[in-house]
Amino acid sequence: MWDRKVLKARAKDVLRLSYWKAFLVSLIVAFVGGSSSGSFNFNFNRPSSFHSPGNEDFPLVALIIIIIVAAVVILFALGFRILLGFPLEVGARRYFSQAAQNDVNMNNLGFAFTKARYLDIIKAMLWRAFLTFLWFLLLIIPGIVKTYAYSLVPYILGDNPNIGYKRAVELSKNMTAGQKIDMFVLDLSFIGWYLLGTLALFVGTLFVLPYDNATKAELYLALRQNALEQGMCSYEELGMDRPISA
Repeated sequence: MWDRKVLKARAKDVLRLSYWKAFLVSLIVAFVGGSSSGSFNFNFNRPSSFHSPGNEDFPLVALIIIIIVAAVVILFALGFRILLGFPLEVGARRYFSQAAQNDVNMNNLGFAFTKARYLDIIKAMLWRAFLTFLWFLLLIIPGIVKTYAYSLVPYILGDNPNIGYKRAVELSKNMTAGQKIDMFVLDLSFIGWYLLGTLALFVGTLFVLPYDNATKAELYLALRQNALEQGMCSYEELGMDRPISA
């Protein structure tokens, strides 16, 4: 039904005309996507005055302070991811899918930030995250499988943000049914590029992201077309105009 070499070739064609826009969008999404490596660094150095003999309560006080600060940081990170990261992720997926259809418009990055879309997108993305978390609580493998099953949710929301949180997840599951192994192999095909990127102090991996994201958008378009042809969804449900019959 789809061939990864064809998808990657199409992605390259799109990037030839809009690589730096794609790079900027990929960089923004990578930043808000929850990468915690090096994001928060706290050093709790005790002042010398706390080393006085007899101050036996200090270890308990320090532990309480550390717990409170850690809780604040975690809550802030979660809020940042949910309120900003989720909408930007949907906007980025819309950018790449639209770019694959010759609409290279950076305004798509802010697609989710309107009154009519924002809350529905947050709700659907939260539902996806919650379901994925539950599956990872069981075992790693089921969690990975469901990650692929729900991976099209932000693309679907990019087409129709008001489709409904349960329907978005259901449609993503239907569209990826029987495709997960091929999708996994597609991901593996980028490993060589990311390994090369690590040779430049990991900075090179950032330049692979547009290629990866553009290819995934091509995959979504292929799976979306299959879903339309198989009657899994309608053009109207995805907010699309029906093609004019010849």
